[in-house]
Amino acid sequence: MTEEEKEAVEAKEKRANEYDASQIQVLEGLEAVRKRPGMYIGSTSSQGLHHLVWEIIDNGIDEALAGFCNEINVVVEKDNSITVTDNGRGIPIDIQKKTGRPAVETVYTILHAGGKFGGGGYKVSGGLHGVGASVVNALSSELEVQVTRAGDPEIHAMDFALGKVRTPLHVIGETSEHTHGTKVHFKPDTDIFTETHVYDIKVLTTRIRELAFLNKGLKLTIADQRPEKPTFEEFHYAGGIKHYVEFLNKGKDVIFPEPVYVEGEMNGITVEVSLQYTDDFHSNLLTFTNNIHTYEGGTHEAGFKTALTRVVNDYARKQGILKDNDDNLSGEDVREGLTAVVSVKHPDPQFEGQTKTKLGNSDARTATDKLFSETFTQFMFENPGVAKKIVDKGSLAAKARVAAKRAREVTRKKNGLEISNLPGKLADNTSKDPEISELFIVEGDSAGGSAKQGRSRLTQAILPIRGKILNVEKATLDRILANEEIRSLFTALGTGFGEEFDVSKAKYHKLIIMTDADVDGAHIRTLLLTLFYRFMKPMIDAGYVYIAQPPLYQVRQGKMIQYIDSDEELQEVLSQLPPSPKPAIQRYKGLGEMDAEQLWDTTMNPDNRRMMRVALSDAEEANEVFEMLMGDHVAPRRQFIEDNATYVENLDA
Repeated sequence: MTEEEKEAVEAKEKRANEYDASQIQVLEGLEAVRKRPGMYIGSTSSQGLHHLVWEIIDNGIDEALAGFCNEINVVVEKDNSITVTDNGRGIPIDIQKKTGRPAVETVYTILHAGGKFGGGGYKVSGGLHGVGASVVNALSSELEVQVTRAGDPEIHAMDFALGKVRTPLHVIGETSEHTHGTKVHFKPDTDIFTETHVYDIKVLTTRIRELAFLNKGLKLTIADQRPEKPTFEEFHYAGGIKHYVEFLNKGKDVIFPEPVYVEGEMNGITVEVSLQYTDDFHSNLLTFTNNIHTYEGGTHEAGFKTALTRVVNDYARKQGILKDNDDNLSGEDVREGLTAVVSVKHPDPQFEGQTKTKLGNSDARTATDKLFSETFTQFMFENPGVAKKIVDKGSLAAKARVAAKRAREVTRKKNGLEISNLPGKLADNTSKDPEISELFIVEGDSAGGSAKQGRSRLTQAILPIRGKILNVEKATLDRILANEEIRSLFTALGTGFGEEFDVSKAKYHKLIIMTDADVDGAHIRTLLLTLFYRFMKPMIDAGYVYIAQPPLYQVRQGKMIQYIDSDEELQEVLSQLPPSPKPAIQRYKGLGEMDAEQLWDTTMNPDNRRMMRVALSDAEEANEVFEMLMGDHVAPRRQFIEDNATYVENLDA
């Protein structure tokens, strides 16, 4: 053993002996939240910042679920603080026996204190963690809460700083006897939210609209005081998730005019389902538990899928549409073109999965299956014309599925990407570790050649594609798999196709779209993103999809070389250069104009490159945009282009 190794062993033994009770740290009050905020709100990035708002809104939603609140108002103040007001019963202000402090103070200063933890406060509560008020308080530089209890004209208030009481509970005025509720104003602590402390009105509005859909009859408003002309939106849907389905299908061709709606209760579990079929080839199924979007599905989703498949097949058999020798329609068949929202309210939800957004309660499966199947069976027999359209659509999907299966088998028989007439050959990387492996999808053979020469062979694979791939928005899977460009991409990834897609088998954890910085390049990007969204969405959800950002210009002056991204930046750089020698400016019209070294330096080198990660924080909105941009309807696409034309600059015609 060397001297260094002996010293390392001795140091380790010394540290072990020093580990005693004095090293056990006890964090008082809300200090634990401030020390490890990610444990309570997920992150201190934009997602965590917005999570503070959801936690306070959830308290108002709980009052609504209990039948005591019908309006929640959210305001983004000019200083980027947040005010949330509800007309519920108001947080109790009497003394809480265990703490000896007013209940409202207890709720805002002690973790896991509230009406959600037994004791009859709430039968069903929204939100995922149930630690909302105190966590928001801990992570805010200032927070004030005002409470008006029903029948009490006095308005009580108290305020906090960094989770600690600044002004104890006191009376600040009186109001009419019919006014009641809670008003919370807080400002996120910029020492915690260092990445960003600016609220995104789009993120707030989308979630508030979603909550209005999921809680029928509840009115929610969102106001933004920051712009020169403040904005205000109100959401109120008497039909709840039925209106949600109509919203999701806006601009689509539906095969029956009004969504089916089912509501029922079984063993304390409330189930709501609404669905409608379109002429699309893909499905859009959203599931929720206690207003939480269960991205990973779960038992309620399984119960719905099982019931839907069984009811459609039973109807088809009884009506003689499916003959004795016909196979049953698969779940995938009967869901083609389906838009559905499944929302359950469960008194004790058990969440599991990687992101804790998968419902695990077995009784939710039973309740959803039974309540939905009973009502949907009745609907099918009472509406034979609509029922036949549903069965016919499923039958066509079954034929396409069989054709797609044949296409899959052909693809699987090939080794790697040795597919006949393949327009571009995969130049694979040598590492077999997916975590460090990157696949560049490169537009054109010329750029593909430069990328292959300039790449890091250990980590970077290159797949050139020629021209614009198939628009998958209105294509069946068998037709999609007949497209060699798409087949080569699926095969390269190693993930499988469609519902068999398994993101854990991905050979690359970075899938990078590298296209020209012009209109054609943008079009190819959109086609690829549409493909990923429809058939490889888990890659996007996992954060594996990126868009490369190649420069528009190269500026040379003597030995100085600088790459520029926009005309504005070019003018700024030129204005700061000395008059001589005269700078040489090269405008890159495409990636193919760069040699291997330039492409590596600007777009592929991890030390220098700039990439945008593709994220779908709002899958429903992305679904609407893809449908509008890539679908059959011209009018909404034209309107979108007209509305957004002012944001598009420097397009090459």
